Amino acid sequence: MNSKRAFWISIISLILFKPILSELSFSSKEVSEIPLKFLQFAKKAEVFDWMVSVRRKIHENPELGYEEFETSKLIREELEKMAIEYKYPLAGTGLIGFIGSGKPPFVAIRADMDALSLQELVEWEHKSKNPGKMHACGHDAHVAMLLGAAKILQEHRDSLKGTVVLVFQPAEEGGGGAKKMIEAGALQNVEAIFGLHSSTLLPLGEVASRSGPILAGSGFFEAVISGKGGHAAIPQQSIDPILAASSVIVSLQHLVSREADPLDSQVVTVAKFQGGSAFNVIPDSVTIGGTFRAFSRESLQQLKQRIKEVIIGQAAVQRCNATVTFDSKDRIFFPPTVNDDSLHKLFHRVAGDMLGSTGIKDMPPLMGSEDFSFYQEIIPGYFFFLGMEDKTLEQPTYAHSPYFRINEAALPFGAAFHASLVVRYLEESQTKTTTYNGYYHDEL
Repeated sequence: MNSKRAFWISIISLILFKPILSELSFSSKEVSEIPLKFLQFAKKAEVFDWMVSVRRKIHENPELGYEEFETSKLIREELEKMAIEYKYPLAGTGLIGFIGSGKPPFVAIRADMDALSLQELVEWEHKSKNPGKMHACGHDAHVAMLLGAAKILQEHRDSLKGTVVLVFQPAEEGGGGAKKMIEAGALQNVEAIFGLHSSTLLPLGEVASRSGPILAGSGFFEAVISGKGGHAAIPQQSIDPILAASSVIVSLQHLVSREADPLDSQVVTVAKFQGGSAFNVIPDSVTIGGTFRAFSRESLQQLKQRIKEVIIGQAAVQRCNATVTFDSKDRIFFPPTVNDDSLHKLFHRVAGDMLGSTGIKDMPPLMGSEDFSFYQEIIPGYFFFLGMEDKTLEQPTYAHSPYFRINEAALPFGAAFHASLVVRYLEESQTKTTTYNGYYHDEL
């Protein structure tokens, strides 16, 4: 009796589950064709022109961190036109959208929305209309590309084997918007996340990344070194904080040259020095400040500890007192950006299918930092650079420059990459599923 029962259960299982599993999977040929199909879709005149229009509207109206109210409103309006559900607000101006089944697995793609405190010096039709504010790091393009990916995914939503979360975050430029998005629940149920950054130095049609550390973690410090002011002609009656600050700066450089492992890249830079306003007056105090960077949390913590010890100790040698502060509400500690190895392999498969092997560049680690790293501390994440070089320009333009410009021809590539990565992730997640209990929890 038990054997007959087992036999019929196995027959029913084959009848019920075989069609389900076949529906959940593309053939390997179909999967490899997705990136190029998505790229062709994104290059359609109506889609490309729409992304360009969105990008230019945002570029004309740049907003600083946690002030992206109009940018967020524009994003919500575009999501509503596409009938995409979203949650708002998160972290003030941030929002997340949802495309797909509403069930696991959940995978996210992210764009940052904030601009920089710069006066744009590029004269063109869509120049910034907000004095002293400019999209000089390509975040306007990041938003346009993520919306482009949303359009692609929404067109193919019935084929998604899970749920894609669209993360539009505020305040990447030092404000730690990613951290606040996490605290607001943006990564709830999410298993992995992808992000990109525009690169005006990388040729159009190329991408660059690596497995492991790709960007450094960073922290900021400020120190007030106090002495005793007086006349420059009689220094013996003063305690000179400028001399003390000078000794501090020289000693801080020894932290990298003499205390750090030469194979463990680190940076300590003093970029702020304020003290005195007259040629013949020794001031009462001097304020210095700077940044420190490394590719591991351990190295960053070691630098932080030693920076404080050196500043206080060297100030004391010169008979001064010093107080040291790290980070602030505007400048917070960023962990290193570390790419997950399995996601790196997935990225290579997608990039190879879209661009061929010649379009993928191995990228050396950079000492710049990115708050995408906060996501990677919670779940596996992957960050890469998208080529946006404009060869019509006489000289390349650099990020955080008032002359910054991007090549809008790259927008379809970014949209297609976002969409292809999450579709491939969801597709490969299905092949890892070996059991099916016939029940899904409604996550949304």
